[in-house]
Amino acid sequence: MSQVSDNPFKFSDTNKRYYTYDYYLRHTYGEKCAKITLDCGFTCPNIDGRRGYGGCIYCLSGSAAPTGRIFKAKADTSPYEIEKIHKQYLDGIEMIQKKWDVKKFIPYMQAYTNTYTSPENLSNLLDGISLFENAVEICIATRADCLEDEKIEIIDTLSKKIPVSVELGLQTSNDETAKKINRCHTYAEFEDGFKRLRLGAPEVKIGIHIIDGLPGETLKDMESTARSVALLHPDSIKIHLLYVTGGTVLARMYENGEYTPMAREDYIQAVCNQLELLPPDTVIERLTGDAEASCLLAPLWSVKKVSVINDIDKELFKRNSYQGKRYLK
Repeated sequence: MSQVSDNPFKFSDTNKRYYTYDYYLRHTYGEKCAKITLDCGFTCPNIDGRRGYGGCIYCLSGSAAPTGRIFKAKADTSPYEIEKIHKQYLDGIEMIQKKWDVKKFIPYMQAYTNTYTSPENLSNLLDGISLFENAVEICIATRADCLEDEKIEIIDTLSKKIPVSVELGLQTSNDETAKKINRCHTYAEFEDGFKRLRLGAPEVKIGIHIIDGLPGETLKDMESTARSVALLHPDSIKIHLLYVTGGTVLARMYENGEYTPMAREDYIQAVCNQLELLPPDTVIERLTGDAEASCLLAPLWSVKKVSVINDIDKELFKRNSYQGKRYLK
């Protein structure tokens, strides 16, 4: 059997048995595109005290913040701040174009919670970013509990000018695990935000982030999160590995023997199981995550990201399986 010619998965022109982000971009925009990550100066409600302090246990910036310190999102956006964000965009393009011949870009509001601000500030930011040259889409990373109706209306208005995708961090559908990682919202709250965004901004693409290897979770728990996500039928998903970086609450747990990182083979099995459960038309934007080697404590195998992805491909081939094989509508 050939991994390409015998591939049963329809949203693929390679050996990939899942709907890759590269395939989606090429078939949507006609060529390869690149995301340009931006830091727009925000924080999170589980860092600044609205929902909790310290951020998620794996968040370096949250963990490093002194307990009780209040971070406030900016109330407005000055032209200078828009200029700083634009400079990040141009610098990102310059760096990308040293590696690849790419001409279309997606400004990606990545750092922290990018709707955790006033509606006026959000509107100003999005209007400014929508004018960035050669931008074909805007991507907004946020939390489902930071999507008030007025902000959804702003995002909906933007989507009529330029394609918009919104990435929502879930991590797990298990509320007990969410408490352990200091997520500071329930699955019911996540589901409510997701559904209100879907209804209020129907043209917006919605993505979901999940993390495998969270404290205390089994392979069955990870499958359960995938089943919950499948029921929502997002437009895209990112599957991350939980890794330990120095200076975090998770690092202290690891050093004290309170957390054991996921084994490589278990991660490969978990991801393949999850892919089988997800809708076949949900774009898979990421299959693992990696930290900078200088701050990574564990698992050290995670630095070999390409090798891990190759073994996920091999496992799907070995199973004669593919994304959506066990999906239940």
